Amino acid sequence: MSNAEDAGAELGRRIADIDAALDLAADRIDSDVVTQARLDLAAVTRRVELGVDYTVVALVGGTGSGKSSLFNALTRLEFADVGVLRPTTAQAAACVWGSEATALLDFLQVDPRRRIQRVSELDAGTGEEALNGLVLLDLPDHDSVEEDHALQVNRLLPLIDLLVWVVDPQKYADNALHEKYLRALAARHEAMLVVINQIDTIPEHSRDRVLQDVRRLIDEDGLADVRIRLVSARTNEGVEALHRELGEVIAGESIGARTARSEIVAIAERLRPHLGDVEPQPPYAEVTAERIAVAAGVPSVTESIRSAVSSSRRVALSPVQQPARSRIEAIRDRWLAEATNGLPPRWLEAVTATVPDGADFDAHVWKALSDEDLPSSHDGAAARRRLLGLLATILGVALILGAIVVLALHTALPATALAAGGVVVLIGGLLLLNAAKRQRQATAVARSEDYLARTTGAIGSVVAKDLSEPTAGPLAEHAAVRRGVLGS
Repeated sequence: MSNAEDAGAELGRRIADIDAALDLAADRIDSDVVTQARLDLAAVTRRVELGVDYTVVALVGGTGSGKSSLFNALTRLEFADVGVLRPTTAQAAACVWGSEATALLDFLQVDPRRRIQRVSELDAGTGEEALNGLVLLDLPDHDSVEEDHALQVNRLLPLIDLLVWVVDPQKYADNALHEKYLRALAARHEAMLVVINQIDTIPEHSRDRVLQDVRRLIDEDGLADVRIRLVSARTNEGVEALHRELGEVIAGESIGARTARSEIVAIAERLRPHLGDVEPQPPYAEVTAERIAVAAGVPSVTESIRSAVSSSRRVALSPVQQPARSRIEAIRDRWLAEATNGLPPRWLEAVTATVPDGADFDAHVWKALSDEDLPSSHDGAAARRRLLGLLATILGVALILGAIVVLALHTALPATALAAGGVVVLIGGLLLLNAAKRQRQATAVARSEDYLARTTGAIGSVVAKDLSEPTAGPLAEHAAVRRGVLGS
């Protein structure tokens, strides 16, 4: 696929993307804006369908300049009208290298009888394939006394990629050419070339003078960077170089493609104010759930669970209290503000319309909070271990006291054994008490963290169901519309 064909496919995709984006946007973009955008897209589509893969080069000149002869020399065909009658070229003629370019030539109003296709199997290896995609036009004489001829030239000029102004050594200073065309079209200087034809009719020593004179005139026309070429269609001098130069023009992007791309960009820019500058980023449900949990005092309840379970005494737990509705609604509004940041009013309304109001959201949050049961503040296993530890500690102390009493009676051997047993039992009791404490602490951490996780998870589910999930659709649609319109 050539660069031009790539451009045609790319432009077609962009048009389709914007059209699909307008369908998806529905009423979130003003109907008048959508209608105008569709009309503009239709116009660009027509332009692309003409074939942005064609490069249009036109030979433009006055009566007697020899442009029709140059047309024949460049095409290597005897097709254009050449003769002594004036005006010679009454209608535009076209030669197409490659495919027929029927739609384009119909649009240019080139009579089917005035068209010829240049490249065929017989041209293989002749260099003509390098011009595939070229449409070469031989336009009517711009100085024709027939008004229709001048009108035809004026109509075609904006559609042409390269204007090749063909002048002859005698009439290159024609005032009508310079004032009516060259100066008027100075803005298109990058797409112009001046060809001095019929140089075989002037002596070689005079050619530099003619070239310098033409250079001076077009510089005065504001076309200082326009190239000048010397050719003779009759002797073929300079024609091959001009032929190669047309190949270089083909290598670039056609004005049809550039114009279509510019028009697509303009359409996208007109739609841009109806879309967000960037895609808003909704807060994570977990972050919002944590904010609600703090507002509801869940961290305090969690800490009370940890303290109660850690304690060796039975402590009653205080349930979570219903938070003020204003605080929950404020968190909801903050979420929506972040999720819709930068969206135009209609998109903002489309997003906010999907979520419950503040009162319903508050009710859903409270139900999630109140449905989560508090854990037990009592650790049975740790309590049993603590009881055994206490009993062992008491027994150990009793044994040691008994050993002291026995030792007071001067019976050392039984006292030593009794004291040793008491120490062992006491140490065991203390170890059991310490193990019971560690177990209560571990249980306290596990139960408090479980409660916190369950509660924030339940709140997170409410946030997801009431906020994240319903707004995901319109936000994704905005992102898709924005990608389709802006191409990114």
